[in-house]
Amino acid sequence: MIDIKSKFYKAILFLLSILAIGVVGYMFLSEFSFIDAVYMTVITISTVGFRELHPMNSEEKIFTIFLILTSLSLFGYAVSSFTEAIASGEFFKQLKRKKVQQKIDKLKNHIIVCGYGRNGMQAIHKLKNYQKEFVVVEKDKEILSFLEAEGILYIEGDATTDEILLNAGIENASNLITALPSDADNLFVVLTASQLNKNCRIISRASNESSFNKLKFAGASNVIMPDKLGGAHMASLVVTPDVIEFVDRLTIEGETTANLEEVAVNDLPKEYLGKTIFDLDLRKKTGCSVIGFKTSDGDYIINPESAIKLVADSGLIVLGKPEQIVKLRKLF
Repeated sequence: MIDIKSKFYKAILFLLSILAIGVVGYMFLSEFSFIDAVYMTVITISTVGFRELHPMNSEEKIFTIFLILTSLSLFGYAVSSFTEAIASGEFFKQLKRKKVQQKIDKLKNHIIVCGYGRNGMQAIHKLKNYQKEFVVVEKDKEILSFLEAEGILYIEGDATTDEILLNAGIENASNLITALPSDADNLFVVLTASQLNKNCRIISRASNESSFNKLKFAGASNVIMPDKLGGAHMASLVVTPDVIEFVDRLTIEGETTANLEEVAVNDLPKEYLGKTIFDLDLRKKTGCSVIGFKTSDGDYIINPESAIKLVADSGLIVLGKPEQIVKLRKLF
């Protein structure tokens, strides 16, 4: 990969060095003032052909030849570097990366997804349905080409490093999902992310049960074992098939997001704080029903009473048809 920025800075450094050498040389050899020395240096390295300030002696001529040859070499280096970058496409790639990075830097409370494997792909599909802003961290070139074609924001690199997570906006992220194939890599991501943003909620994938406690200890809010969940789900389809089928259908794939929605009491208009679920009257306003309540302590109440008060840091779990969920989101 061509480091355009490094070559550009190197060319600028060479140019400044030549200017400095030319100015000092003319001030010493010709006893010019600073302005006259700058003038002679500029007209020499630019080869514009303006008249020198006085007839030159042999030493001044040799010095002038040195400046001309050096400046021509520098110009050739700069042109070849730029041409090489254009021919390889790296110039436009870096411009595109910079544009993507600027978009990522503007994100607030977004989600970072580390790894675009089977689990990462499913997570992204779900986030898209919920119209959530997210950034993918991936290092596979083929996957990156696919993400770019899909218009998905991404960062190329190793998610276990501080620099890559910082580029992905970890300091402003609300959630991070790490779905890397290696439990050790997921552990590194969890450790790094929890240090860079202590308020970020981290969900990690795990392959082995032995990794579960380590990931939790490292700072993961939730640890998911896909194989274990898959087996339990298949067994549930045998034991309670109708219940599982119904629950599966609560989430629909497409433009209409989902049938279940969370409503944080902190996001409601302030006049509802201290009121009851009955006072909220969601059924009449949106057609949705409150099927769960999360207390400020983190406990869950299934099918809560309408007399339960809405307090700070609590939340509601609401069930409704897709169009009712849309109405709910517009209302709150």
